[in-house]
Amino acid sequence: MWSLGDYPRVADTVVPDGAILVDACGVRPGDHVLDVAAGSGNVAIPAARAGARVVANDLTPSLLEEGRSRAGDLPISWEEGDAEALPYADGAFDAVLSCLGVMFAPHHQAAADELVRVCRPGGAIGLLSWTPGGFIGQLFATMKAYVPPPPPGVSPPPLWGSEEHVRLLLGDRLTDVRARKATVRATAFATPEEFRDFFKANYGPTVVAYRGIADDPDRVAALDADLAALARRSDLGGGAMEWEYLLLTARTR
Repeated sequence: MWSLGDYPRVADTVVPDGAILVDACGVRPGDHVLDVAAGSGNVAIPAARAGARVVANDLTPSLLEEGRSRAGDLPISWEEGDAEALPYADGAFDAVLSCLGVMFAPHHQAAADELVRVCRPGGAIGLLSWTPGGFIGQLFATMKAYVPPPPPGVSPPPLWGSEEHVRLLLGDRLTDVRARKATVRATAFATPEEFRDFFKANYGPTVVAYRGIADDPDRVAALDADLAALARRSDLGGGAMEWEYLLLTARTR
């Protein structure tokens, strides 16, 4: 899914700066950091600039290649892998981070278990996720009517933006859990239709939704209208929107 469209362009346009997560977790020079579902390096690159030795892990080779080209000579190892079965030893990293990445792993508990497993005792875990009630959470709720139901055991990505859900996933294995909601201001789209067309062309989950109904013009038109209406309801004036996310940090016990 993430090789469809142009996710690096989406990240450049609307994704919160990964340095927010790096700073929140107190990443220091010399730390060994894992960026899970790293995409094109939104977290890996600022972590390396902070002096860390970084592994950027993602399922999608094209995103890793884009990240590698952006990183230049920074000390980042770009490695293919699955967030639900990370190819690293227990306790291998000082910090395990994910910005709008691990939330898309289909089996939430398996992914959460892996985050904890590969983080050393006392190490940092940091997550930035779109919230269910925020704009992207509502985008997924809108698209739900146009895509097949997920297989058994697969959970909606925006649940990672619920502090209660993440605390249940991580259980008593963490301490010093801190969570706060914030927003990123999206100002790239002058009209609701411009937002819709940008996501229709570039955002993998939206591309998939449209491909699934491509032979039904009435459903395509309905989704077109629904996505434009979502952006219109969220417009604060002049096309500006506030997109909510949850920033959660913790330490392993």
